[in-house]
Amino acid sequence: MRGATGRAAATAIAGVLGLASVACGTTEERTNEPRPPTRIVVTGSISPDRVSISPRRFGAGPISLIVANLTDTSQQVTLEPTDRSKPGVRQETAPINPRDTAELRADLRTGRYRVRVTGSGITAATLRVGRPRPSAQNDLLQP
Repeated sequence: MRGATGRAAATAIAGVLGLASVACGTTEERTNEPRPPTRIVVTGSISPDRVSISPRRFGAGPISLIVANLTDTSQQVTLEPTDRSKPGVRQETAPINPRDTAELRADLRTGRYRVRVTGSGITAATLRVGRPRPSAQNDLLQP
């Protein structure tokens, strides 16, 4: 008889603890913010005469800019707005060795951006960033 009473008591205690944990919930409503757009990969290369980027037009949101240095000297890539008076992203890579690549991640807003290298004689590339890309809220298999 004692074993049945002990089990009943343990079940009652577990029920009370379960109800107590439910009562500890919060009444604060949480808004469900949509995810940002999916990150896109923008590729580029540095040749002895210019910086080339593809695609050159895309919507605002997160990007990964992967640049290959096809010159014989180290280069440092800078991503910045074309109008320096406006606030915006300004990022630089570490020096990229000849025949090597580097990645620069940024969350770009609508506007025009210049991708340039330090040094002279290499023409910069221009990016046009349009209106924001749609949210990745309903995309499956997102990280």
